[in-house]
Amino acid sequence: MAWEQKDMSGTLFKNDKRESDSHPHARGDCLIDGVAYWVSAWTKEGKRGKFQSLAFKRKDAEPVRTPSKKDGGMDIDDSLPF
Repeated sequence: MAWEQKDMSGTLFKNDKRESDSHPHARGDCLIDGVAYWVSAWTKEGKRGKFQSLAFKRKDAEPVRTPSKKDGGMDIDDSLPF
């Protein structure tokens, strides 16, 4: 039987590929209301001691890319309503 992610749960694993302070200490994924997310976690020091700072990004999110003439894209008419 294959493992299945349960809703409103997630996992984090130590990030062995961390090369700078901006890279997360841990990475993983979670499922919230049926939507899959990537999770990144940083261990930080605060007034009350160490804590985890988290960031979430939808797994199905595509990076926004604006086409340009250089790569064969089309001109976009900014006067058209969206």
